[in-house]
Amino acid sequence: MLSRLPTLFVSDLHLSARRPETANLFLRFLAGPARTAQALYILGDLFDAWAGDDDRADPFNAGIGAALADLADAGTQIFFMAGNRDFLIGNLFGVPSRLTLIADPTVVDIAGTPTLLMHGDTLCTDDADYQAVRALVRDPAWQREFLALPLAERKVKIEEFRERSETAKSGKPYALMDTNADAVADAFRRHGVTRMIHGHTHRQARHDHVVDGRACERWVLGDWHATGNALAVDANGCHLLTIDE
Repeated sequence: MLSRLPTLFVSDLHLSARRPETANLFLRFLAGPARTAQALYILGDLFDAWAGDDDRADPFNAGIGAALADLADAGTQIFFMAGNRDFLIGNLFGVPSRLTLIADPTVVDIAGTPTLLMHGDTLCTDDADYQAVRALVRDPAWQREFLALPLAERKVKIEEFRERSETAKSGKPYALMDTNADAVADAFRRHGVTRMIHGHTHRQARHDHVVDGRACERWVLGDWHATGNALAVDANGCHLLTIDE
């Protein structure tokens, strides 16, 4: 029997102590709407930056981790998929926060429908510069070398990288940084599903596709810069939610 409780999806919260209003909104979400769900999937970029799990004791990071653990203790399962900002999150943060870490991509049965879950950045194949950087920082050897640096030095490097990234993005057309139609069709085809949920592009929407004669739906999660949002999925389908005050 399918559960009557919804499954919720969020991404691209970019939580940071520099944006307390977003963090407070997320904490209210965890204490409220998220407790009505059987599961919460966070599809990347929970944090605006993550220098390594040895930064988990930072008061801001520890507070988010404690709130997530409290939600799990209340009965909502929490699944986390790394994004391009927090791909260094591991079990030293995930286990005490009661997160189940999942790979990108992952196919999960959601309310009776096999659903492809992704952060979404691998679909943006037109942006060759970004894909090259992604391949570099996801390399285990690069990560071992980076994590061997002192935490303070890692944070400085992350800030430098963020500044370069923002400068680079400002000179790119939106279309270049959006998903590639062939990459989307290939993802549906390779995983044999008709529903996909992802974030990364910050362009909340539903898109309908036809892939090899099959009707497919792609749900894009929004960011939490202006307001909060989530996708609720139950036996009746998918519903976009606004999370506000």
